[in-house]
Amino acid sequence: MKHTAMTIAAAALVLAAAMTTPGRANDFRAQGKSVSIRGSSLLVTPPRDWNTLSARPGKFAETWTLDGEQLNDVTFYAGVEPGEPLVRERSKKRDPLPKFTASTLLIDVPELLERTYRAARQIGAFTVTATTPEHFLDHDGVAFAYEYLDSDNLPRRGQAIATLVDGKLYMATFDAPRLHFYERTADDFRKLVASATLSRETPAK
Repeated sequence: MKHTAMTIAAAALVLAAAMTTPGRANDFRAQGKSVSIRGSSLLVTPPRDWNTLSARPGKFAETWTLDGEQLNDVTFYAGVEPGEPLVRERSKKRDPLPKFTASTLLIDVPELLERTYRAARQIGAFTVTATTPEHFLDHDGVAFAYEYLDSDNLPRRGQAIATLVDGKLYMATFDAPRLHFYERTADDFRKLVASATLSRETPAK
């Protein structure tokens, strides 16, 4: 009972922070309008309105949210190239991140995300709870679910789907507080992912 009360209190703090942090979600993604992720061939046509954050987590990554990144965080990784990390490194020498490589297989992707989260977000408890084969962007892919404690010890749940195309990694992840917020937005994530395609011609960013 005590643990549940602490979790609810932590979630309330996260909600308050998300509602009072200015200037984070500064770009509007309109329902039904296809957009390119980071100027790549990865196109997404959102079934509902979304926001994107001004701060990009990495060279190939872009974060979308409905209510603030602490409450629902959808991150697209568009064509991560061999030798590159998933997110931006604070220091390549002092704090190097795991890299996607030419030898990375689909079955290795959940571990790559786990190692990235542990290193970049300074978290210890991370568990991949399920892994299944799935099609993504008309290619064989992998879908997986996971749970972890964030830096505030708030339990969070996530799911991801990934594929390899022409030696590059394409992936979408969804993270939210386990209590209430995850279930409220998980279906929106799945519908958003279902709209994703690859194209040789990309519209304006």
